[in-house]
Formats: sequence, structure tokens, C-alpha cells
Amino acid sequence: MSIAFTVVTVFAALWVGFSAVSVFTRAKWVVEPLAAYGVPASWWTWLGVAKAAGAAGLLAGLFVPAVGVAASVGLVLYFTGAVITVLRARSFSHVPFPLMYLAPVVAAYLLGLSG
Repeated sequence: MSIAFTVVTVFAALWVGFSAVSVFTRAKWVVEPLAAYGVPASWWTWLGVAKAAGAAGLLAGLFVPAVGVAASVGLVLYFTGAVITVLRARSFSHVPFPLMYLAPVVAAYLLGLSG
């Protein structure tokens, strides 16, 4: 396991974890766009749970690689869905936000493959 992989994976996990906490605490800058995109409020907690589980899975993947792979694949699907949701809502200027979370997860995954 390379140092780059470890650093990127820990960063990705902390970054996605921050996103989960932002949903759990109903940060205005997160929930207002979710409502505008048409995401039902009843889903918000579950979306936060998915992010938190993915972040925990990335960290666990440092010790059990298969868990990290599963977590990264799940997070890639999650944030791809977020990009699609933003595009469907025609909030094109918001597309970079889910991409900011997607990029380090993809980087961790690719570094793990090359490691």
C-alpha cells in the first residue's frame, strides 16, 4: 500500500464524512439545494447514512481492501447519481459540487488498483 493511496483515501473519507455530517446537521447550504432539486426530505437522513457508511468503508479498506473497493464503488455510484440529479434539476452551475466529492473517491480507487 503506497503512501499516496493512504493519504488520498483518508482525505476522501474525511471529505465524504464531512458531507454526511452536513446532511445530518441540515446545513442550509446542503438542504436548500436538495429541496430545489426535488429530493424528498424523507430521503436526506438515508443519503447521509450512505455517505457516512461509504466514508467508514474507505477507512476500513485500508485494512480490508475488498471493503474499500466496495465503498469506493458505492460512493462513485452515489455521487454519479448526485450529478444526474443536479443535471435533471437544470442546476448546471451546481454540477461541480458533487464532482468535488466524486474526484477524490475515484482517485483513491484508482490508486488502490495500481498499488
